[in-house]
Amino acid sequence: MTQEVKDFFSTYSDFVAKVTSEPSMDLEALKSSFDDIEDNSSIKTARLLTAALGLGSETGEFVEIVKKMLLQGKPPSEDNIFHMKRELGDIMWYWTTACASLDLDPFEVISENQKKLEARYGEKFEINRSEVRKEGDL
Repeated sequence: MTQEVKDFFSTYSDFVAKVTSEPSMDLEALKSSFDDIEDNSSIKTARLLTAALGLGSETGEFVEIVKKMLLQGKPPSEDNIFHMKRELGDIMWYWTTACASLDLDPFEVISENQKKLEARYGEKFEINRSEVRKEGDL
């Protein structure tokens, strides 16, 4: 590796450290963040962390199968479909854990999603409505 590249990464590493939150870099600050959330809300932080990490990893596993099928020639076999089915089950498990960590009724979450999408799209998907959203449409 050239000195120029080493200097670039060193400079970038310093920049990354400057723009990273304290709880992302310090275990005691992270513990304090957990405690603050637990003490001041009904959120169950351990379950929320479990859900967030699990959703990310299981979704990645599902995406990996789709990527290999669509982009790398993996056959759409029964085995691959079964594998995706199992990953979707894992995603559902972590999604339910997320709802529990936030004390949310899963049916209300689904209902709220339907209302949001109906307000955005009406009866039919239109690309401009997905790209240009009304104020407050997250």
